[in-house]
Amino acid sequence: MSPQVRDERAPGRLLASGDGRLLFATRTLRLFAYGFLSVILVLYLAERGLTETEIGLLLTLSLLGDTAVSVALTTHADRWGRKRMLALGAALMAAAGLVFASTDGFLLLLVAATLGVISPSGKEVGPFLAIEQAALAQVVPGVHRTRIFAWYALVGSLATATGALVGGGLSQLLQNRGLPAVQSYQMILFGYAASGVGMALLFTRLSSAIEVSTSDPVKQEGRDAIRSARLGLHRSQGVVLKLAALFSLDSFAGGFVVQSLLAYWFHLRFGLEPGSLGAIFFGANVLAGFSALASVRVAARIGLVKTMVFTHLPSNVLLLLVPLMPTLGLAVLVLLLRFSISQMDVPTRQSYVMAVVHPDERSAAAGVTGVARTTGAALSPLLSAMLLGSAHFASVPFFLAGGLKILYDLLLYRSFVGLRAPEEK
Repeated sequence: MSPQVRDERAPGRLLASGDGRLLFATRTLRLFAYGFLSVILVLYLAERGLTETEIGLLLTLSLLGDTAVSVALTTHADRWGRKRMLALGAALMAAAGLVFASTDGFLLLLVAATLGVISPSGKEVGPFLAIEQAALAQVVPGVHRTRIFAWYALVGSLATATGALVGGGLSQLLQNRGLPAVQSYQMILFGYAASGVGMALLFTRLSSAIEVSTSDPVKQEGRDAIRSARLGLHRSQGVVLKLAALFSLDSFAGGFVVQSLLAYWFHLRFGLEPGSLGAIFFGANVLAGFSALASVRVAARIGLVKTMVFTHLPSNVLLLLVPLMPTLGLAVLVLLLRFSISQMDVPTRQSYVMAVVHPDERSAAAGVTGVARTTGAALSPLLSAMLLGSAHFASVPFFLAGGLKILYDLLLYRSFVGLRAPEEK
């Protein structure tokens, strides 16, 4: 018998409540805004007269600050209210956009980068992903959770790609019509801030169904326990911390081949220009987004943990092969093949974390594992960049990333293949 009941319906028919649709809407708006900003942020700061050192410091502090905000809000969301924490995160996003658009004062920008929510990479930052996952798991039957998370991942990927195209195109259009570069970039930042306001308004429309229930004595007991627990975890703390350690290893490995470094390697190896690189990685990200949907059928047959491992392993083998390809065409083909299955573990991973923890720990669990991934990924790009600068070691990051990711897959399988999601039993 299949571990999960298969269902081919689109997310709109699986989301029984308006809360689920609202959470998809906020995800779309947020990821569009992140992509919208990511293509012009560094250009804007340079036009404002900041040095490369100052820009680097701002970006670093923005990531560290986003991590701190995520920890603070996600580990308290199940106790203080998920809806309230989501709205607060949206307010911090809007405030950061307004400050960045309104001043060139470096100290003010530092404060906004640290305390606000800014995404320099176009990827998820802040508390939203973790809390929204917990809320979706609350309003979606467990048998449909993986499919919903797959659509959730796909919607985010397409929104980011669209936002990047619109942000770059709009700023170029404004400049072609005579608007100074700084002012064209400011329009993008004001749009980013407006997206934060829009998200806050949408979050206020969420119902109490997304919150941890207090009517069940068992759940109330869990809420009482969470008040004295570390990181908002109690019964599931051991499982979550073990998963967080493994996810950190995976992200540390992935940090050697982040998209910007992959693009730089293709530029060094084959002399590709930015336009060609953009086309390659736009296609790669679209493939990655749709690969999330394919994971649902696989998980329905073999289970979440096996899907995470058995789709991730061949992806990592393909990653090892990229630098060994003798021509550009073959290297791009292997890279695209890798992206076509590389994200199949994302919705299954998210679904698994939500399944194996107590309901009143879901926001905290997603937050802790998310922060572990962010922290792990922040440590390796510096070493990778140094290796790429050497003619003899430029391919080493691929081998480090692929090898460590394979180690992660084996450890994950060994540690968790016996701990199945409730709907798989």
